[in-house]
Amino acid sequence: MRVAAVQMKFAPTIEGNLAKIAAALEQARRRRADAVLFPECAVTGYSYDFRKLRPSDVRDALKVLRGLARHLGLNLLVGSPVYSGRTLYNALVVIDRAGRFVHCYAKCQLTDLDREVFTPGDGVALFSLDGVPCTAILCHERRYPELPRLGAMAGARILFHANAGLDSWSVSKTKRGGCDGVDARAFENAIYYVFANSVGPQGGGKWSAGDSKIVAPDRSRLALADNERESVIAAELDLTQATGKYAKESLQHPGFLAPHWKRMLRDVRRRVRDSVSRFDLP
Repeated sequence: MRVAAVQMKFAPTIEGNLAKIAAALEQARRRRADAVLFPECAVTGYSYDFRKLRPSDVRDALKVLRGLARHLGLNLLVGSPVYSGRTLYNALVVIDRAGRFVHCYAKCQLTDLDREVFTPGDGVALFSLDGVPCTAILCHERRYPELPRLGAMAGARILFHANAGLDSWSVSKTKRGGCDGVDARAFENAIYYVFANSVGPQGGGKWSAGDSKIVAPDRSRLALADNERESVIAAELDLTQATGKYAKESLQHPGFLAPHWKRMLRDVRRRVRDSVSRFDLP
């Protein structure tokens, strides 16, 4: 599978971000990507005034993205707020080549800023793209290794991480050059890691470090964006290298935990069955 990660500077409007997404998808298509990952809240931007967001705004934007995925024949993973009734979630929406919603993962570990408008999700991401099992996390969730671990235990061979940096300049600077835990998550689970971030000034004195990257199970970086510019990076994934070896072995030892892991994975798989119908998607 060939994957791409899009590094974005968010536009101030949904229409502006949809135009950026469309242009980046065209670049990814020319680079023969099968699946394309965008940052957290790529549809709105992360600094959006979510209190003014309407459910119809989200549905209309996702209709556009369904059409783009179908027209270009690409699997699309895009960060977007989504509603379930009147409840708002910070989500990663997964659309396949035919323009069908195949998964919607709601961020469960929220930042203080998230909690002002979003409700925590209650699931672990697990879905397939072109028959390849995948998992996902959003931004802050890099600090919770059990989320990618459970996905890898359940068979995922690619981890998609949609990010939107919103830090002080000093904190943003320390995250550059790969000081973000991405390499470790790839290695400890023996899976590929695809990381798409926003980049540059985010308003209000906040910054995003960029550094979007694609990392192999052996921690080697197959592609790396810079800290300043919008870009589309891509890499071919040799899925025979994504064995999930260490996650699989953890299912067996220590032995007293084995039955507990099996019950947890049954719950993980059961929970994702309604990962699309649970949300108000068009």
